[in-house]
Amino acid sequence: MSAGPSQLAFSFEHDPGFLVRTFEKASGRPVTLVLTDNSSSMLSIRKKGTVSCVRLHRMFLCADEGTLTEIALFIKHGRGNMTRFRAFLKKMSGVVRRKPARYFPVRTQGRYFELQAIFERLNEAYFDSKLTSVITWGAGTQRKAVRRRTLGSYSGNTNIIRINPAIDKKTVPAYYIEFVVYHEMMHAAMGIGEKDGRRSVHSRAFRERERLFKHYDKALRWERTGRDKR
Repeated sequence: MSAGPSQLAFSFEHDPGFLVRTFEKASGRPVTLVLTDNSSSMLSIRKKGTVSCVRLHRMFLCADEGTLTEIALFIKHGRGNMTRFRAFLKKMSGVVRRKPARYFPVRTQGRYFELQAIFERLNEAYFDSKLTSVITWGAGTQRKAVRRRTLGSYSGNTNIIRINPAIDKKTVPAYYIEFVVYHEMMHAAMGIGEKDGRRSVHSRAFRERERLFKHYDKALRWERTGRDKR
């Protein structure tokens, strides 16, 4: 994956693993970290059991250790004056510029499947209706053979799920469409973590949660064979 303009502007000093270790040491809590390019939300923290799920702008890879420790204490206590944090944001304000919202067409009604209805059913059944993502059919592809990794995508920056219209077909079972949507909704729910300094898109926790889908085995079988064996 190529680096974006904002990434190229930073002189990185730390790897993501260093941030995780710093946060865990100072907060005394297990931490999962998702780095984003979202300039509208520089830092967000969600508690999941004993784990603190942190979403942080990637510019903090070059923050000083004092700023990182301040963030860690905020993770621990849920409050703080965040003096260093605000000073760092001010320092970097010339590098990170907020982009105006970009219009994009949303199309949920396909020829055979309506995505919004599928999203709402799955959101209620598996995510306690907490996901706020926008879902739409994508622009499509001319390739005849479409691999699973291109069937859907999720953007953390825009919170948009796109589903490839190549699977909007009469021959594709509804449960498989639901499985593809569920997979992308899981990305929205779990984000992209870091493991040993590397991006972890499909972690063990992700795969285990993916198996909770009601038609998981049947969907994988159809994916391999293209047939519905009941």
